[in-house]
Amino acid sequence: MRRSLKEKTAPYVLLSPYLFMLIVFFGYAFIRCFYFSFTEYDLFSPPRWVGFKNYLNLVKDFQFGLALKNSLQFAVIVTSLQTILALLLAVILNQKIKGIRFFRAVYYMPSITSSAVVTLIFMWLFQKKGLINYLLTLAKTGYRIIAVFFGLFVLCQAFLVIGEKIKKRPVSLFEPSFLFLSVVVSFMATFILVKTGIVTMAEGIPPVETVWLNTKKMWPQNNRIFGISYPLGSIMLLNTWTTAPTFMLLYLAGLQDIPKELYEAAAVDGATKFKTFWYVVRPQLSNITFLVVTMGLISTLQMFDQVAIIGDQAPLDSVITLAYYVYINAFPSSVSPKIGMASAAAVFLGFLTLLIVLIQKKVVREGEGVEL
Repeated sequence: MRRSLKEKTAPYVLLSPYLFMLIVFFGYAFIRCFYFSFTEYDLFSPPRWVGFKNYLNLVKDFQFGLALKNSLQFAVIVTSLQTILALLLAVILNQKIKGIRFFRAVYYMPSITSSAVVTLIFMWLFQKKGLINYLLTLAKTGYRIIAVFFGLFVLCQAFLVIGEKIKKRPVSLFEPSFLFLSVVVSFMATFILVKTGIVTMAEGIPPVETVWLNTKKMWPQNNRIFGISYPLGSIMLLNTWTTAPTFMLLYLAGLQDIPKELYEAAAVDGATKFKTFWYVVRPQLSNITFLVVTMGLISTLQMFDQVAIIGDQAPLDSVITLAYYVYINAFPSSVSPKIGMASAAAVFLGFLTLLIVLIQKKVVREGEGVEL
């Protein structure tokens, strides 16, 4: 009987540190935040009960509307991009090629690099005279060379694949060895054409000097509802690049857990690589996709650090998110803290995150029959 009691209490003992942290730092904090959201409080005087005034003020606050719009745009676009990129990277890195461990380590590097350091590097890349504008200028002036390279690449790949088809040998359109050979041949041929002066750079094209950060420009222009500001778009690229490798690991683990018999059965049935991926691999990764999308939505809706680090480099209205809105109301630079407004926005953000995740769970479960 005593041994049975120990077995029953053991899980709770092991969970007690986490439960302590959860209750003290999350449960208690949430209750205090929820209470302050109905008060007027500035950290220096006792809180005064004001009912739903803070929530009504949020609806009237133009900056809160911008923060909500930016957060939703950021969550939808970044979560989609990082999920697709993570799956694509995992499929590539799941191949049996030499040096695959090196490539896996290289692709994972952005996730272990300091967010502050990466953000500072991106700020340098997106300057008016930065690397991004330099590469865009090269693309504009060298469009003839780029077109010739890709034209030769397509011709070379088609020639190799058609040659094998004529010999009645099984080969896919994207045969890796042919792709590598096509790239090498196209590069050498383009290099010779450029050196002999047959293909030249375009002249008279002004350099690209797009202002990426310190601007309120949007894309598409003059679309205040669905338009994405240039600074926020830059942060989206940065966040996608740094978070996709972490989710790539989840997909990679899922890919390596798929039984080989399924691939062999698909091959026996004559399925192409695309059909194998769509009808065999994708359903097997449904649970991981749900996890990746859920984690992506939660993290993107709470995005704060990169906006805070960019700071004055970009107009606040162009990059403000709900998490940053909470911060600037709780810790303003020149006026008294608005803890009530900050708490109301934080509670709204919490319930918004919960609502979106529940909707996503319902959609995924009904669409693909995921066991949740």
